[in-house]
Parts: sequence; C-alpha cells; structure tokens
Amino acid sequence: MFEIDGSQKSGSGTILRLSVALATTTNESLHIFNIRKNRPQGGLKPQHLEAVLIAAKLCNAEVKGATLGSKELWFKPNEVEGGNFEAQIGTAGSIPMLLMATLPICVFARNEVCLHVTKGGTDVSHSPTINYLRNVFLPALKQMGLEATITVHKYGYYPKGMGEVSMTVRSPASLKPIRLSNFGKLKTVKGVSVCTFLADREVAERQAKAAYAFLNEKGYAADIHFVNDQSNPFQKGSSIALWVETDTGATVGADAIGELKKTSEAVGRKAAEKLNAELSVKPTVDVHVADMLIPYMALAEGTSSFLTREVSEHLETNVWLAEKMLKVRFKIQKVNNLFRIEKSS
Repeated sequence: MFEIDGSQKSGSGTILRLSVALATTTNESLHIFNIRKNRPQGGLKPQHLEAVLIAAKLCNAEVKGATLGSKELWFKPNEVEGGNFEAQIGTAGSIPMLLMATLPICVFARNEVCLHVTKGGTDVSHSPTINYLRNVFLPALKQMGLEATITVHKYGYYPKGMGEVSMTVRSPASLKPIRLSNFGKLKTVKGVSVCTFLADREVAERQAKAAYAFLNEKGYAADIHFVNDQSNPFQKGSSIALWVETDTGATVGADAIGELKKTSEAVGRKAAEKLNAELSVKPTVDVHVADMLIPYMALAEGTSSFLTREVSEHLETNVWLAEKMLKVRFKIQKVNNLFRIEKSS
C-alpha cells in the first residue's frame, strides 16, 4: 500500500489527484493523509471529492474517507474497463483539473472512456482554461500516443460555474516517450478569445485585439479567433488562450481569464505577456505543461525529455510523487537559460 503525506511539497490538491491516478495505474492501494494541509481550507473540496469519486468509478475502486472536508482517504483500485461516465462538481470548481485527474487513469483503460462533466468551471483561477487544455496540453499527449478530445457544451466561470464538458479518450497500446530537445522554428501563433453573454461589450474581440497588438509589437503575427458564446445564461465570463506551434513539434501556450474590475484589454495583454515570456527563452514546453507531463513521462517506456523556462513547485511535487510511487528517476539540469527535465529509461 502506498502511504502518501499530502502535506509534503506543495501540499495541494495536486498530490491527491495524482496519487489516486498513479495508484490506479499500478493497481496498488493508496492511503493518503493530511490532504491539502497547506491550504487555508484543508481537506476535500467539491472538485477534489468529485475527482476521487470519478476515479473510483473508472476503476471500480473501494474508497473510504471520500467526504467533503476529509483529510484522509483510502483508495483500493481495480482494473480500468472504460465506458461512459458522468461527473457533477456542483460549484465553480475546475473541470480542467478534474479531467487532468482522470486522464492518466484512462491510459490503461481496456475500452474507450467517455466522461461527461456538468456544473463546474471551465475557466477559473488557479487552473488551466479549457481551451488551453484542448490546444496546448492535448497536442503534447498526442505525441505520446494518447488520443483525447474535449468538447465544450457550456462555458462556466466563477462564482456560479454551471459549465459542461465532454472528454473522449482512446487508450494507446502503450505510451510513447516524448522528446522535445529543440524549440526549432516558429510555424504559427494562434489563439481563441471567448466571452459568454458579453457580446454587447465586445469583450472577446477586445481581448483578442489587445493580445494581437502586444504580440505584433514583439514581432509575432498572431491568428486569434474570438467567440461570442451564449451557452450559459447563468454566469457571464471570459477567457483567452494563446499558443505557438514549431517545426519540431513543440506547442507552447499561455492563458488568462476575465475578472471583475479588470478591463478586457488587460486580460488579453496578460495572456500575450505570459506567452512572450515563454518565447523569449524558447522552451519546448511552457511552465504549466511542464508539470502536467510528468506522470505521462513516468508511465512511458524509454527516455523522455523537454526544456522549460522554470522549475515550478508543481513540477517539483509531481517529480517527487512519480519517483516515490513509480520507482522512476528524473534528472533536472540547467541548460543555459532553460531547464532540461529528463526521465531515464
């Protein structure tokens, strides 16, 4: 049985989600305690609880301690069959974070997995936006052989949420290693700017124009589409995701969400500034995909590596957990103004 102290490293919900996923991939029981101890309100919040419950459904697990506020959990997984699953968060809790919690489990499903998530947030703080997940993270996983598609039925924002998303995953025969050792030459700069029930204020268009103007000043010609969405009448909101593709297969991105008292122009410029910060050092994955790729590198046979501009707390946490649970080894090495992250075969 894995014994995981949730107060270690970042002490965040990432440790919970990833430990459940990795325990399932190894078909080993898990006991995790001090869940989210380093957060102001520790224990399981609705989005964490739903991630545990949907993971349990995916692998027909036996679970003890899966209640709101719980700081201790026992999780005994079984084989992952696949099929159709429903999840409901019930708050503006992050749908992307729930999807990321289930994706490593889907790698080992015998059949296709179709997950339908309702009443959550697609674009909320402290989480990647849904369009970042679709256009930046999933292309990286596709290079490893994992075919996943995400469909947005309703966008959801803080505080009401009410977003709705479907994800379909076809598990590969085995995960391939990913090797992104060189940024290469820039092929395209793309983006999507979305607003929900804010078309009268031209929010999506203003976000896109501000991002385009900033990137153009830096010498990048961006193709940014804007979408005036009307899928969710319960909660207005907006977001923007930007990304670049290179001739070596690198996809580097950034995003931002609309906030009260922040202009649409400021939101668009923030996303563009974040993307420019990445492009200024030419990594092969951005700082957020860097930590998100760690479990897949750990599960893939062979040597995987990439270049990123910084080693975040989440990356350090994911490396620590993968090494502890999967008995793999990662090497972090400074290379000029970048960090090379390698998992050995």
